[in-house]
Amino acid sequence: MSWLRKKKVLFALFVAMLALLFINSSWMGRLMYPIRYTEDIKVSAVNNDVDPYLLAAVIRTETNFRTGQVSSKGALGIMQIMPDTARWIVERAEFSDVSMDDIRNRADIGIELGAWYLHSLHVQFDDNPVAAVAAYNAGPGNVRSWLNTGVWDGRSETSDSIPFGETRNYVQRVIYYYNKYKAIYPTL
Repeated sequence: MSWLRKKKVLFALFVAMLALLFINSSWMGRLMYPIRYTEDIKVSAVNNDVDPYLLAAVIRTETNFRTGQVSSKGALGIMQIMPDTARWIVERAEFSDVSMDDIRNRADIGIELGAWYLHSLHVQFDDNPVAAVAAYNAGPGNVRSWLNTGVWDGRSETSDSIPFGETRNYVQRVIYYYNKYKAIYPTL
């Protein structure tokens, strides 16, 4: 086979592969944006009246669905819950026999506690999911202060005015993954 003919065959294969990817883009989307622990996410979303896509987007942003994580600030598990917050959730939600080791290593427990906390934040911020996500990262006191002083109005369109760079980036990433998941996964 001549060099030019090989090049044409390779080009044709490349074009065919690109066409296949575009035709079956949901497959490609699922490959690039997987959701793990879907059953735990569904159950925890229903138990806590939280959007499952939002729950998945927070998990993706926090740990990319990896258990056993401990942040440099001490946040634990798949949803990166701070130990004091975890103890507060366990006490308030009346979870029994949950240890810090369980929160760090067990996806089902970490997701359930994180979903409970997200719901709590939704309630605190009048069902504003964007403000709840910001509070998940920066703490409800900071977000309440931003909203009360007019620093930020709690909308995704104005997330550029969130004063903490880490939280601004966090909110934008969660919104990005939320929209991706809703487009790629018709049901969750």
